[in-house]
Amino acid sequence: MGLKIAVLKETAEFEKRVAVSVETVKKLSNLGALIMIESGAGEGASVPDDAFKEAGATIAKGQADLYKGANIILKVQAPNDEELGRLPKGALLIAMLAPYTNGDLVKMLAKNGVDGFSMELVPRISRAQSMDVLSSQSNLAGYKAVLDAAENYTRAFPMMMTAAGTIPPAKVFVMGAGVAGLQAIATARRLGAVVTATDVRPAAKEQVESLGASFVAVENEEFKEAETAGGYAKEMSKDYQKQQAELVAAHIAKQDIVITTALIPGRPAPKLITDAMVKSMKPGSVIVDLAVESGGNCAGSSPGKVVKKHDVSIVGHANVPSRLATDASALYAKNLLNLLNLIIDKDNRKLAIDWDDEIIQGVALTKDGKIIHPNFTEKKAEEKAPVKKAAPKKTPAKKPAAKKDKS
Repeated sequence: MGLKIAVLKETAEFEKRVAVSVETVKKLSNLGALIMIESGAGEGASVPDDAFKEAGATIAKGQADLYKGANIILKVQAPNDEELGRLPKGALLIAMLAPYTNGDLVKMLAKNGVDGFSMELVPRISRAQSMDVLSSQSNLAGYKAVLDAAENYTRAFPMMMTAAGTIPPAKVFVMGAGVAGLQAIATARRLGAVVTATDVRPAAKEQVESLGASFVAVENEEFKEAETAGGYAKEMSKDYQKQQAELVAAHIAKQDIVITTALIPGRPAPKLITDAMVKSMKPGSVIVDLAVESGGNCAGSSPGKVVKKHDVSIVGHANVPSRLATDASALYAKNLLNLLNLIIDKDNRKLAIDWDDEIIQGVALTKDGKIIHPNFTEKKAEEKAPVKKAAPKKTPAKKPAAKKDKS
């Protein structure tokens, strides 16, 4: 039997994306794979079952048909408990599994003998750029954030000179100049806004300025060392955060729109905007918090809601890439296709995973019933360590006394 790839319909709230596109179904079919798709999987992304069938896919007759003999399971988000129980032992699950917040899922994949690849963990190296789902999805999120801001803003973005008077341009401040932030800057500039931006990574300054925005940051020695080897932002010291907060607070009070995009992998989103900062903004101003699902960058933001505080609209839409489901699905599907091209033997039409490949080592969570990713095997050890250290706390007084006798 040839290679079977099963594509599941998403079950998570606010999720409209699908893990394949018409284009990638055609290409995977040309590799000799059987692509079986759950009925209705593409509806949220405006891709009907018939479009997938014309591209060469088979629409599953039911759950048993979908999962039976599947070698690869493709999803956008992590499977729910019911789906987890159906995954065939020995199958490879590829999705955005959110392992930092989904520890139980990782353990269940190992327990059930399912190999799991988490697409958010694709390493930031040149040969993996075409598989980088964080970049492809964040790019769309940054664009959509500006449109969401415009929808909730009661004024125009560009300067307009009319016979009745001149309308000043909107002042937009983007906090976090990663992929989402840079796209937000570019989009706001295209709409005619005056844009400023901030980021803790030194490399971001040049990128921000190249898009025509002004850079705002406390540029001290810590700022110069504020980037990891992988290109992510480091969590800054309390002292730096205080200095930056003071600078930002004064700047925010003059802004019409603020878009926050700051995320730290595996940690809650840093709080960048306090309630006092929100209160300092003009009535009718807008804040778009793209980190709302990770705890939020803004005080008062709420996942899936637009709330008003101090006459300021705080936009906290959940799963922003899914709000552009057709394009987001197409890009995500291409990311998956590029990874699949790396692990499918085209001549023999079967899986051929090189477990020593840097990309595979980056994304692989589980293999043959074991958790193999170092970030998560270490975490298990760390969870046990505090228990061992707690026991000696009953007798610490004896050790200091002994040291005094010796001296």
